[in-house]
Amino acid sequence: MHEARRVNYQPVVDRFPVPIPLDPIAAGIFAIAFVLVAIATARRPSYGLAALLFAQPFAWYHYVFGTTITFPKVILIGVIAGLSGTPNIARILREKHLAAIAWPLAAIAVAMGLSVLQAHDRAAVLREVLKAVEYLVLAVTAYVLYRMDGNDDLLKNTFAASAIIVAISALAEELLGAPSGLWMHEHPVPRIAGFLEGPNQLAGYLEIVTATLGAWNIRKRTLSTDVALLLAGCSLILTFSRGGIAGTAAVAIVLVLIAGRAALRALLPLGIGVICGGIGAEVWAFLTQSDNVFRFTSTQSDYAGGVGNRAELWRAALHFFRASPITGIGAGNYELALNRAGLYGVRTHANSWYLQSLAEGGIVLFAAVVTFLASALRTLWSGVRSNPWTLAAFAATAALALHQIVDYLIFYPKVGGPWILAIAIGVAALAPRKQ
Repeated sequence: MHEARRVNYQPVVDRFPVPIPLDPIAAGIFAIAFVLVAIATARRPSYGLAALLFAQPFAWYHYVFGTTITFPKVILIGVIAGLSGTPNIARILREKHLAAIAWPLAAIAVAMGLSVLQAHDRAAVLREVLKAVEYLVLAVTAYVLYRMDGNDDLLKNTFAASAIIVAISALAEELLGAPSGLWMHEHPVPRIAGFLEGPNQLAGYLEIVTATLGAWNIRKRTLSTDVALLLAGCSLILTFSRGGIAGTAAVAIVLVLIAGRAALRALLPLGIGVICGGIGAEVWAFLTQSDNVFRFTSTQSDYAGGVGNRAELWRAALHFFRASPITGIGAGNYELALNRAGLYGVRTHANSWYLQSLAEGGIVLFAAVVTFLASALRTLWSGVRSNPWTLAAFAATAALALHQIVDYLIFYPKVGGPWILAIAIGVAALAPRKQ
């Protein structure tokens, strides 16, 4: 075995999140954001939708009264305030396309609420129910905004700009240090995350970016979408997220199957980015003298901040499901109850949306999740060949439905928010435009 070459800087930097209370300065900034978004939305609804699309990855968490205040939440409230008093909203809310996603999302919130029956920590249930309600409100709001003012160029370019910033923030961690990594021959290899909570979350977000901007590139390539896709491909590889890479491959397959050669041309910048990221990964393989940096073998490697492995976490989820198969042990309670399944000192989620649903909400929540996915995919399928937003939402939903077999991504609003927005806009694009 060759001695690994030493790296002269710290590629992985442990970060310990510290709750930041809401202070007067932060409150003032949030208040200004609220007012500006409300005024902009009242002037033109697409401005509010663009603000929602842009802000999702940039939370700026502050805590008050046991909950978090973030830019996406403040902007959502500001958008709703800007829409207040707008005529014709009631008519839009009654549209059948909205019902196809709104009712299943509401069912998820209700199923989570029912899980309180067996919950040890009811505050955790309330937190997850409120998150589900937030996703429902976000979907309904985005649908209404797009139906009122579908400014496609503004929305596409705003989303591309947000994705570019996220990708740059992630790639910068190759120099500044990433929050987690792989250990190869006792040397760390960074797994970049940028503004997202971790590398798997960034990979999930990039699936949405690839689906959205790839779909729009099929119609017309632009500099902003090309740059965003290139940076996304490079960042994706350097997350070393196998689920994310497979999910992005699924996005590409869906786009190619539906759009053919046009999709191959549209995804060319992504491919170039993947090659660049692969070169970066090869550099780490050379520095550590380990090809297992690509994680294609069964050789074990440690993760920074390791919190158990999937085999253990999946067994624990099935243990909880067997203990309470109808309504589960309570939404948000899985991570708090792992010691009851024999996992001591571990606090994390189940690394699977479906197993997490079975554990925390039983058959009721699992059925609601499957119904939501089936309804969204069925509704979006009817328009995949007619509108880029609809094609994007279908590809992203198909990929994330697969990816979340091995990861629990909707738990994180920085992934769940963009995904829900993509679905809402994609469904809204199916309805006839106002003349």
